[in-house]
Amino acid sequence: MHFEDLDLDAAILEGIKALGYQKPTTIQQQAIPVALDGRDLLASAPTGTGKTAAYLLPALQHLIDFPRKKPGFARVLIMTPTRELAYQTYEQAKSLAQFTELSLGVITGGINYGSHHEVLNKNNDLLIATPGRLMEYLENETFNPLDVELLILDEADRMLDMGFLKEMDRIAAETKRRKHTWLYSATLEGASLIKFARQIMPDPAEVYASPPRREKQKIQQWIHLADDYDHKFKLLVHWLKQEETQKSIVFVKTRERLQTLIGQLQSEGLKTCWLQGEMPQHKRNQAIDAFHQNKVSILVATDVAARGIDVDDVTHVINFDMPRKADVYLHRIGRTGRAGKKGNALSLVEAHDMEILSKVERYTDQKLARRVIESLKPKHKAAKVPVKKKKKKVNTATPAKKPKKPKKPKKK
Repeated sequence: MHFEDLDLDAAILEGIKALGYQKPTTIQQQAIPVALDGRDLLASAPTGTGKTAAYLLPALQHLIDFPRKKPGFARVLIMTPTRELAYQTYEQAKSLAQFTELSLGVITGGINYGSHHEVLNKNNDLLIATPGRLMEYLENETFNPLDVELLILDEADRMLDMGFLKEMDRIAAETKRRKHTWLYSATLEGASLIKFARQIMPDPAEVYASPPRREKQKIQQWIHLADDYDHKFKLLVHWLKQEETQKSIVFVKTRERLQTLIGQLQSEGLKTCWLQGEMPQHKRNQAIDAFHQNKVSILVATDVAARGIDVDDVTHVINFDMPRKADVYLHRIGRTGRAGKKGNALSLVEAHDMEILSKVERYTDQKLARRVIESLKPKHKAAKVPVKKKKKKVNTATPAKKPKKPKKPKKK
């Protein structure tokens, strides 16, 4: 299949060509025709397989097919969980729509309110927003949601994980005149997500796009066993100094760990940038721009970046700390092997990580290869995941006394 086969407008096809897209990916082939048919859509696809374009392309086509009749607010509203994802979606939307007359905007927290004045006070066709800031504009009636014809929720499970259920419910209720709803995510799991989807979409078409075998094999995954933090750091430095590690994201579990690691890497002569929670927006943008433009080749991040970074040429994802949940592992490694390129994902595993490693392997349905660097061999063998033994039931009742055996009569 080619993009020309998807009944897209010539102006959109020009934008696709300018971005260098060759053929639609699996999720794009399956979701775009359904979306163009005017169905509500519940769609899932692994990170890095073209999910964003899978909803942007039919959204742009909807705006062209049904032109604006009167001035007003956004007709397509796209909600994303993080600022990074919002801005990257906005940049991709601008590129795809560059040969059209459509007006696009983005609204997120961490930005001066005056910066959004133009977006909220001119004709706007497509708006990308994060839940928190949009709710503020809904509350003070700066944004009118009644013009929204199409509501798109990207990474809906992530928004629920971040505690945005009330905001999502409110936005769904406020956009009550909408014609269609599309819910996209890398995974569609969990009772709360399924319940929410059923509430806002009574009869959606469902698309679960498993990538073909060749796409699955684009990310090579393995682990290194580590004795302790110092051993883990030496393994990390080894890989960051390899010629093949051209651009890498290193994931850690806490902000404190991030700050410690940055200082240690810089003392090794490794220049880094970083992303963490509660970071001013301009600093986030600076870090992403430096990484995107290859001014810095190492990005250290907490999981705030797991779903927000969209850089096509990341060669390695390194889990310095294992994630707390198996699905987060998938979102992390999805930062590499994008746009048809191959990628590498390696995890540094201590003894206390063996339980989550076991969960990751069950979740991904594969056993991760164990590798050893000759000069950095672990001193200890791999720890086994402790098996909880069932406790034997103890009868607390006072045991009955055994009757005494009668004495044998003495022989006379």
